[in-house]
Amino acid sequence: MAQPPSIPFRTTGSRLLHPLSVLFNVPLDQVNFAVCQLFALFAAFWFRLYLSPSRAGAIVRHVVITMIGIYFAIFCFGWYSLHIFIEVSLCYCIMTTASVSNIHRYSFVAAMGYLALCQISRVYIFNYGLLATDFSGPLMIVTQKITSLAFQIHDGLGRKDEELTIEQRRLAVSARPTLLEYCSYHLNFLGILAGPTSSYKDYIAFIEGNHINMKLVEEHWKQRGYSKFPDPSPLRAVANKVVITFVCLVWFMGVTKNFPISYNVDDKFISETSFFWRLCYLFISVHASRPKYYFAWTLADAINNAGGFGFNGLDRNGNFRWDLISNLNIWNIECLLRSGYLLPHSSNVYPFSLVAWSVPWLLLHFHDGNPYHAGSKSNEEQLQTLLPFFQDDESWLRYGYLGCYSAGPLLYRNAFPPTGYRTHHQILQVNVFSLPHSVCPCATSSGNQEAQVC
Repeated sequence: MAQPPSIPFRTTGSRLLHPLSVLFNVPLDQVNFAVCQLFALFAAFWFRLYLSPSRAGAIVRHVVITMIGIYFAIFCFGWYSLHIFIEVSLCYCIMTTASVSNIHRYSFVAAMGYLALCQISRVYIFNYGLLATDFSGPLMIVTQKITSLAFQIHDGLGRKDEELTIEQRRLAVSARPTLLEYCSYHLNFLGILAGPTSSYKDYIAFIEGNHINMKLVEEHWKQRGYSKFPDPSPLRAVANKVVITFVCLVWFMGVTKNFPISYNVDDKFISETSFFWRLCYLFISVHASRPKYYFAWTLADAINNAGGFGFNGLDRNGNFRWDLISNLNIWNIECLLRSGYLLPHSSNVYPFSLVAWSVPWLLLHFHDGNPYHAGSKSNEEQLQTLLPFFQDDESWLRYGYLGCYSAGPLLYRNAFPPTGYRTHHQILQVNVFSLPHSVCPCATSSGNQEAQVC
C-alpha cells in the first residue's frame, strides 16, 4: 500500500482549525472548507425555521444570508476572497450602467476575462501551486451566475416575448436587481463555497417565500382538491444526502488517504513497479479519490435543501421533490453510464458540479440566445471554426474546461437536432436509443429498443 505524502498544513484562510487538521492528518484548507459547510448545514436549518418568510422580511433574509456567505469566503480563502468580491462588484457596476442591448455582452467579457486572468495566474505565476480548495471554484460558480443573470435581464428588458424560447421566457428578469439582491444571489452562504448554480428568479422566489406556491401552481395543486398550499419539509431529502455525505467521508478517511493519487507519478514507484500493477494502482486511486468530491457537492445540495431552497413540485407518485438545483447524481455517474445509457436521465451527468450546469448554461444563453447560431452556420462548421484554437496551442490541455464547454453544445446539437425546445432540466435527458445509428452502433435498423449495453 502506498505511503501517503506529507500533508501541507497551510492555508490562505483562517488557521483557527490547525489543531483539527493535525489530528485528522488532513490539509488545513480542506478542514476549513468541510467545517464551514457543516456549520452552513446547521445555519441553513436555523435560517429556514427562524428566518422563514412568515417571520422575517425579504431584506432581513437577504442581509443575513449574504453576511454569513461573506464570512465563509473570508474564513476559507483569506485575502484571496477579494477576487470573488471584486468580480461581483465590477459586474454590478456594469449591470447598473450598461444599456439593456449590451448588458449581457459587457458582463460576459468582464466576468470571463477576470476569471481567465485568475486562472492564467494560477498556471503561469503560481504553477498550480495554490491549494486544492482555493478561490477558483467559487469564482467559476459566481461567473456562471453573473453571466446567466445578465442574459436573463437582457431577455426580460431588451427582447420581445415572441423572440424568446419557452425556457428563456420563464427565466427572463424584468427589473434590474438592487445591490442587496445582487450580492445575496452571488454571495449567499448556501452556495458560495460549492454551489450549485441556480437561476435568479428561483432564488428571489425562495427569499420572498413564493417558491413553493409557484411550483405547486404548476402542478395544479388546488385542482387536485386541496384548499391550501402545504409547507413541505425537506428533512427526508436532507437526511438522505447527509447519509451519502457520511459514507463518502468514511470512504475518504479509510480508503482515499491510503491510495494517494499523487503516488502515480512517484519516481521510485514508477521505476520499481511493473506496468500492470501501476495500471491497477491508477485505476484504484482514481476511483478512490472521487468520494472526496461527492462529499463536497452532496453536502452542498443538502445545505440548500435544509435552507428550504430546491423544492421542485411533485414526482410521478405525488411525493415532494427537492431537486430543483443539484450538483450531481452519484448513481447516474457510477452506474447508468455503464448500463445502457450514453447520457443518463438527469441534467447532472458529469461528476463535476460546474460541468453539470455548464452545458445547459451554454446552450440556453450562448447558443439559443445567439441570433447568429445554427441558422447562419451549421453545427459542423461552427465546430471546425473552434477546433483550431485548441489544436494549435501545445498547452491547450490546461484550458480543457473551456474546450469542453465550448464544443459540447455544438456536438450535442449536431448529434441531436432539436425537435422542440427543451428546458435546461431536459437538455441532457437523452436515451442511448435516440442516438443516430452512426453514433450508436448497437441501435438496430428496425428500431428495436431492447436494452443493450454500449
